[in-house]
Amino acid sequence: MTPELRAYRLSDASACLALFDGNTPAFFAPAERTEFTGFLRDHALTHAFQVLEVDGLVVACGGLSRHADGSAGFCWGMVAREHQGRGLGRMLAHARLRQAQADKQVHRVVLSTSQHTQGFYAALGFHVVRETVDGHGPGLHAVEMELHLVRDPCTHNPL
Repeated sequence: MTPELRAYRLSDASACLALFDGNTPAFFAPAERTEFTGFLRDHALTHAFQVLEVDGLVVACGGLSRHADGSAGFCWGMVAREHQGRGLGRMLAHARLRQAQADKQVHRVVLSTSQHTQGFYAALGFHVVRETVDGHGPGLHAVEMELHLVRDPCTHNPL
């Protein structure tokens, strides 16, 4: 099992929707599927969306959107339930953080997650800035988090 990270292709949409379905309702509200479908169709190619493959099968996906205020946002990150706990989510998150650090205009990374994955992102250095009970749907609280990027001032390279 050697995971391979690559750019999203429109032909990956059904595999990404299967990931979403496998993570619903534990991590996503069923009502979010329509929004995710539209994102895959209309925005994934412009939001640095990536997929992670294992043995030719898409087992994870996630993107990074850049904002005019100097932030970048993690968007639609998910790992197939049967592959969770194997480090694939961490691999995908680190890849997106490297993308953010490579852009000198980006100074912080933001995301909205739930109480179920808040600890995962906290372990990566994100901290909570706001919580909204049932913000993603019944029983799925919206936990807004951010991470300020640190760059080495001597080399101008991200740490």
